[in-house]
Amino acid sequence: MRVSHRRAAVRCLTALALSLVALIGCSGEGDGQAAATAPVTSATPSASADETAPDGTSASPSAAPWAGTKQFVQIEDARTGDGQTYLSVRPAQKKAHTQFEAWVIVPGEGPYTEVPMAEDAKVLLSVPLGDEKHASSYSQAEFVSRLTAQSSSARSLVGYDLSFDGEGRVTRLQSLYTP
Repeated sequence: MRVSHRRAAVRCLTALALSLVALIGCSGEGDGQAAATAPVTSATPSASADETAPDGTSASPSAAPWAGTKQFVQIEDARTGDGQTYLSVRPAQKKAHTQFEAWVIVPGEGPYTEVPMAEDAKVLLSVPLGDEKHASSYSQAEFVSRLTAQSSSARSLVGYDLSFDGEGRVTRLQSLYTP
């Protein structure tokens, strides 16, 4: 009987250990990459008929999948409407460049999700969107203008660290230096 109790205990502890590893990986603790590369659970949220976003598309509380987190993303497009900036984003990965003090962007897969920027969001840009290697402050309007002036192939080579508030709005955007 003792052997069966030990086996049951070992199975429980193994399940607990695996659960902890999964939770730590998804929480972003550790090397900082886990949260940035965690998959989005709801890229196209469902909504009731009476919930609409400022652009007339559906929205719901699940439309803010990154609320309160930091994410590494690609930005496909940006627009301004109703006095607010919106970004079309999807998760990506970043790897240190082997020959330069820069980053290599590994594009993500899947659909882009539109997220709003907070009115007072900080925008820090470096080359190729900014003028310098080191990130400098720009307005949201300057960011939208610089991004949309890039070709779609050039946009896919740039990655961004984003910070989100509790409502899923971007409070900080920083482009990574890529040569």
